[in-house]
Amino acid sequence: MKVIGNRISILKKEDLLSIVILPTTDKKKLWLMFFWLFAWTVCGVIVCINYFKMQDENSKLFLIIYLSFWAYFEFKIARTFIWKKNGKEKLWIQNDIIYYQRETNKKGKIKEFNLDLINDFKLIETSNVSFSDNFNQSFWVKGGERLEFFSQGRAVRFGMQISDEEARTLFNEINKFIFGKK
Repeated sequence: MKVIGNRISILKKEDLLSIVILPTTDKKKLWLMFFWLFAWTVCGVIVCINYFKMQDENSKLFLIIYLSFWAYFEFKIARTFIWKKNGKEKLWIQNDIIYYQRETNKKGKIKEFNLDLINDFKLIETSNVSFSDNFNQSFWVKGGERLEFFSQGRAVRFGMQISDEEARTLFNEINKFIFGKK
């Protein structure tokens, strides 16, 4: 088994390449995210309780709009927290099929892609000056995939928030395995 950084492990056998990518190893930031989620939840509950005490219709309308935005961000941060705590990406290549799964709490749909139908496997470059790239690579969001391939006209991205060096190493390992067989 080969380990890349703190989060990526690669198992290579004759007819199998298995890759597991963990979302984080930073427990301190994970606790900060938990406290952020807890405070956000308490804030929303307090506002929701006060909705029923309001008499003015304009104030009630404002709170409904506020709570809709609150609920959206509650969902996003809860989903990200659960992913960071219990998630992992799994990719394995066996019998000319790529299997990919984003597993959370040992659950997740496995997607299958035939190697013959895959094209344009590439590394997604990020820019340090791009707000979008910096945001997607930050700890506080779920996303920031670094590798991509196309299968039947659909883009499949994986390798969330891995570094440039980890992405290049992973890209080379997958390329060697796929094209070394042919």
